[in-house]
Amino acid sequence: MKHHRSDFLVIGSGLAGLMTALGLAELGTVALLAKCELTGSATLWAQGGIAAVMAESDSFEAHTRDTLNAGAGLCHEDVVRHVVSQGPKVVQELIERGVLFTQEAGDSFPDKLPFHLTREGGHSQRRVLHAADATGRAIETSLAKQARQHPNIRIFEQHNAVDLINGSKLGLNDPGCLGAYVYDKVRQEVRTFLARATVLATGGAGKVYLYTSNPDIATGDGISMAYRAGCRVANMEFIQFHPTCLYHPQAKSFLITEAVRGEGGKLRLINGEAFMHRYDPREELAPRDIVARAIDAEMKRRGDDHVLLDISFRPAEFIKNHFPNIYERCLLLGIDITREPIPVVPAAHYTCGGVMVDLNGRTDLPRLYAAGEVSHTGLHGANRLASNSLLECAVYAQDIREHVRATWPALQAIELQPVPDWDESRVTDSDEEVVVSHNWDEIRRFMWDYVGIVRSNKRLERARRRVELLKGEIEEYYRHFRLSNDLIELRNLVLVAELIIRSAQARHESRGLHYSLDYPEKAPILQDTVMQKDWPDPCLYRVDAAADAVVPQTAGSKHQVLDG
Repeated sequence: MKHHRSDFLVIGSGLAGLMTALGLAELGTVALLAKCELTGSATLWAQGGIAAVMAESDSFEAHTRDTLNAGAGLCHEDVVRHVVSQGPKVVQELIERGVLFTQEAGDSFPDKLPFHLTREGGHSQRRVLHAADATGRAIETSLAKQARQHPNIRIFEQHNAVDLINGSKLGLNDPGCLGAYVYDKVRQEVRTFLARATVLATGGAGKVYLYTSNPDIATGDGISMAYRAGCRVANMEFIQFHPTCLYHPQAKSFLITEAVRGEGGKLRLINGEAFMHRYDPREELAPRDIVARAIDAEMKRRGDDHVLLDISFRPAEFIKNHFPNIYERCLLLGIDITREPIPVVPAAHYTCGGVMVDLNGRTDLPRLYAAGEVSHTGLHGANRLASNSLLECAVYAQDIREHVRATWPALQAIELQPVPDWDESRVTDSDEEVVVSHNWDEIRRFMWDYVGIVRSNKRLERARRRVELLKGEIEEYYRHFRLSNDLIELRNLVLVAELIIRSAQARHESRGLHYSLDYPEKAPILQDTVMQKDWPDPCLYRVDAAADAVVPQTAGSKHQVLDG
């Protein structure tokens, strides 16, 4: 029971993981790991939708331009054009897999399906397909149902990956990724999962912050595992704070979708005064970083705990039809959004950086792929355009499937070598569980206070000192005591916190989601922040728009392109 072999190992069960698993199952056997229940991923929580060019009035060029504008100069244009161009194709696959997007009679689209398209911040057109205000749930449940029914997919719920198995680090002839050591939360034991190819689809790291829209499982596991295995990670300083999460003591992590503002919702102070006109001519439809900073600034200026988002001036039936889940959830808490505004605050929402991958989803470690929020593709740059995240998940799931299909004969020839069992012979049961809970709380609080929406050198240095101290304590605890799920997550959480802090310290400018009081202007050179385990400090890499590549800052030629 402690060993499992399959052709493919997919770690994560959101849109990226499920679509990849379903595609790979056409070639061979798939072990699909879900950290909690199968449908417990961040995808389930996605309200807004998936951005794709579907209307005749829209164009790939317009979607590309909007994405590049939101990314503040750091998007990789070749990646943006590739992802945008695949939008209609992956939407069609989702429809074929049973996802029911909201329809509206009267519009004419290339595929003759009358989808209702909404508009969100940063978009110049209505191009966001949605399933009411619960798009993620519609996608997740449809794909999960197919995965459960597929004969080549074996699902392992309540399984949390601990570390990737790197053949070269074990001294084996095979230098690639051989699978992962995985903690079975039910049996409370570590199992070995071996595979010819492994896919990370573990999502982001929102739980590193005190306030977040993310589910509890978003602890940066895939980013941390890949970093420890020797993969490069990039742009971890760019954490997107969603401007509007419901402010209520009983409303843990409940997001108020961007589409509320897209349909005319107005942000107001507690006294009813509008304020977005003071920050951007696009007002409520400005990109998320601008809106989040505006709300944060007004809250700090006035000392308020929240602001208000008002859609109550729209007809009640319109609100109930377009935002049924938000309406019901708020009503349960005593807020009738057809009659009164919604109290909202910004919260950590999306990790724009992550494990570096190429256009095929490949990481630096052979036979290890990554897709979705865990990855850094170059699509989002310094700020993700709303609803491009589900699009990226679907496109890179497709790209990974196609690359694996093209290399399948070579993968089939690989003979999986035996690897050492997980060694717990020198650890004992912990008698200090309080260390885990206290350290978890401390990390999330100082990250919110010092590495949040607005940063400074002094705040970052304070955070750096604290994270280094905690990292040492946690590693010592990890070496001496038997694993638990909380300890696995805490170990990953402290590492991803360190990566965010170090990346933020290396960026001496304000751009996109990274705003520094000490460096309020943009730097003239466009750079990605790249880190690898053996490097003492982050390395800044120039984003060369002409070469559509990431190039070392010190390189003499724009043609010196990094692989991956």
